[in-house]
Amino acid sequence: MLPQPAASSGNGVQATVPVLASLNLAETLRFYTEHLGFAPLLEMDNYLILQRDGCELHFWPCNEPHIAENTSCYVRADTESLYADFTARGLQVAPPIVQPWGMKEMYVIDPHGNLLKFGEPA
Repeated sequence: MLPQPAASSGNGVQATVPVLASLNLAETLRFYTEHLGFAPLLEMDNYLILQRDGCELHFWPCNEPHIAENTSCYVRADTESLYADFTARGLQVAPPIVQPWGMKEMYVIDPHGNLLKFGEPA
């Protein structure tokens, strides 16, 4: 059983925000908005911020594929709801499965190799 997060006292850490590599920010924007339902918060030549349901992802331009291909982030989410939404948007993704560590997870690899793990306690 995973420990539950402690109640916030209003101080200290408020959120974690992954900063992922993008080999092409326009392609990243298109994939995340069309297939994953994210919306742009900031679009610049050298930085991109996307958000969905309070989740924020940042992207920086990178010319080295091995960086993105060796990067991942974990997003706490309702996996069944996201699975239905992603597949309705045309994304081919395996359905969520319960892992031995007690999390129900679904994995998405973006066009540049970043692995997004969507999970929730089983």
